[in-house]
Amino acid sequence: MVVLTSRTKKSDLTQKSSNQIVAVSVLTDAIRYQLSQKFSKVFVEGEISGISSPSSGHHYLTLKDEFAQISAVIWRTDAENIKFKLENGQKVICGGYIDVYPARGSYQLIIRQIKPVGIGEFELAFRQLHAKLKSEGLFDPDTKKPLPKYPRRVAVVTSPTGAAVRDFLQVLSRRWNDIEVVIVPTKVQGPGSADEIANAIRSISKLAVAPDVVVVTRGGGSKEDLWSFSEEVVCRAIFDCQIPVIAGVGHEVDVSLSDLVADVRALTPSEAAERLVPDKTELAVQLGNVGKRMATALIGKLNQAQSEVNFLSQRSAFSKPFELVERRQEMLDQLQARMHRSMNVQVESADAQIRNFASRLESINPLAVLARGYSLTSAVDSEKKTTTGNLLTDVSDVGVGDLVKTKLSTGSMICRVEETLKND
Repeated sequence: MVVLTSRTKKSDLTQKSSNQIVAVSVLTDAIRYQLSQKFSKVFVEGEISGISSPSSGHHYLTLKDEFAQISAVIWRTDAENIKFKLENGQKVICGGYIDVYPARGSYQLIIRQIKPVGIGEFELAFRQLHAKLKSEGLFDPDTKKPLPKYPRRVAVVTSPTGAAVRDFLQVLSRRWNDIEVVIVPTKVQGPGSADEIANAIRSISKLAVAPDVVVVTRGGGSKEDLWSFSEEVVCRAIFDCQIPVIAGVGHEVDVSLSDLVADVRALTPSEAAERLVPDKTELAVQLGNVGKRMATALIGKLNQAQSEVNFLSQRSAFSKPFELVERRQEMLDQLQARMHRSMNVQVESADAQIRNFASRLESINPLAVLARGYSLTSAVDSEKKTTTGNLLTDVSDVGVGDLVKTKLSTGSMICRVEETLKND
């Protein structure tokens, strides 16, 4: 009997008899070797379940059908190349090889490439990311920034050697002259191109003079060639850009997620230039038409003003400028005469009223009554020899021997009462 250790070669193991004793690790290693030789390249179709993606970047999952299942793993270097998001329940076709995990003594499928069943890898990735970005509002029309009507400076994120930049500059120079173009060079396809495009867009904010518009563009190509412009990192860089962005990626039939996130979508790089600036020839024609309309309007206004001046010049205010003053002077003279007459009438009326009031006052003046033979008698204080101020109206107010003062029209006299007589 032969005992094999971990140092035993795998080729030796296959040549030994079946009754030999082997170590577990040696047996597992031999099985692993045989499986890797027999199943070095396999393609398996199944449904994903139990997927997990730890921070290491590897993906662990199970592929199953209605009869069996197999554990599978996608190492981080291969996982980074997967365009779509792996989800439980997805049907996929996986390519790779069979390996044994010695620690558990189980075999597993090492997946090197994976594609969804019934839909292309890029199409599925496009739909998944489209749904995610849409739910976050990156396509919302309310977030779109308007383009300036006459930009003075534009930054173009593209490959400096591609046909897209030549087409863009050719159309731009034909349509408009007074604009400065800054090319921000970047890869537009291949590994790492999405990160380069996103970094180029973010670097624009660090330019010494900020552009008025950013153009993200490239020429046509396959869906795989254009995929960098549908990567999430590029879409978020466009959305976060504070400057209006025009996206012109591929041909008319091509649609990238960058087109949907950008403030303005152009079907081609050439149309991006057309959307950026007006056509100077058309604008010159428009300005010429506006100038003609303005000239016609000004001539009409001038003729109308001339007619009004001619009409006004024939009026007496201009032909006889002092006539109106003379008429107004005559009216003032008439008004002054009327005012004097009215004042005289008012004075005479007031004088008559004053005389009437004086006559009436005179008629009720007690002194005037005295002139007609009447007198006023008041009691006199015998000690002070002064009147009490009270007029006597009744003989019972005095007695015999009392002093009284009688006022006549020409003077006063003090009398002593000898006798009082009442009326019968």
